[in-house]
Amino acid sequence: MTIRRNLLKIGTAALALSVFAPHSAQADDPIPVVATFSILGNMVERIGGEHIALTTLVGPDGDAHVYQPTPADARAVSDADLLFVNGLEFEGWMERLVDASGFDGVEVVATTGIDPIPFEEDDHDDHGDEHADDHGDEHGHDDHGHGHDEHAHGEHGHDEHAHDDHGHDEHAHDDHGHDHDDHAEAGHDDHAEGGHHGHDHGAFDPHAWQSIGHAVAYVDNITEALAKADPSNAGDYYQNRAAYVAELEALDAEIRAMISTLPEDRRTVVTSHDAFGYFAESYGLTFEAPQGLSTESEPSAADVAEMIEQIRDENISAVFVESITDNRLLEQIASETGATIGGTLYSDALSGPDGPASTYIDMMRHNATTLATALGS
Repeated sequence: MTIRRNLLKIGTAALALSVFAPHSAQADDPIPVVATFSILGNMVERIGGEHIALTTLVGPDGDAHVYQPTPADARAVSDADLLFVNGLEFEGWMERLVDASGFDGVEVVATTGIDPIPFEEDDHDDHGDEHADDHGDEHGHDDHGHGHDEHAHGEHGHDEHAHDDHGHDEHAHDDHGHDHDDHAEAGHDDHAEGGHHGHDHGAFDPHAWQSIGHAVAYVDNITEALAKADPSNAGDYYQNRAAYVAELEALDAEIRAMISTLPEDRRTVVTSHDAFGYFAESYGLTFEAPQGLSTESEPSAADVAEMIEQIRDENISAVFVESITDNRLLEQIASETGATIGGTLYSDALSGPDGPASTYIDMMRHNATTLATALGS
């Protein structure tokens, strides 16, 4: 009887192990997912791990403001079960790419639930108000219907997706050098007819990832979407979330401690374009930028003169260049005011794997350290 009871226990334990075994042991194909830009892609990769095959459209050091999708991007989006976008009209080219690709998966807006910073039109007239009225029609903040939620994940099984068509070694992003001569094939031949307006931002600042508190909301939205699409691996996704959020919360405390050492009169930062509003709001800094919210907007001579006068009046000692922008204007401003270049900040894209900002956590730590060092010296 004792032997029988022991066998029963062993059998029960084996059954439990088979039920709760990691999905990877079952050798199922990873689900194909697409993220629009490198920062978001890194977050998706941290949560999805080995269970996803990730394509990131705008890779490291890429500028999503001026990006032109290619036929390879359209194929990747077409094959994807999940499409992760920032929303808040950050990806002005996304709607056309989705239409051109015939995407029928689930679109996930990573900024869902975040209270965005309103766009200050008076400060950046170049953006105009043409987008304010229709904000929300394209990946809007309030409705978040995602447009494609009616397409259940199971309606197009994973074996329908030819993963090899756009291989999923894109983490190196070498496949996305993007020959812009091909972009018309992906449905973007209207770019020359005023497509630049599509890159201007709408009613809200879209750079919400610059607050770690908001980054946790991104991670929650990513986790929920992956768990819903792939319930057999939901436990792994939520485990990954817990570990990642713990790292993010520790980094948030680290950054607050860094910035708290700065005197109140040394907390004004001048950068190329206005991508750090959420960082400023979270950590008690003031950011000024001649270029506005989009890297495509052109500052007027009056804007530049006003910026120079402000730097002189406030004795701002350092200005900061950005990895994705043409920094000649900022270098000219520094030369005319006697301010030094305090370092390079990463705003809308990660660095390459050998750079100082190859992950979201590395990017935020690098930016905070660069700011605290230059402003505190």
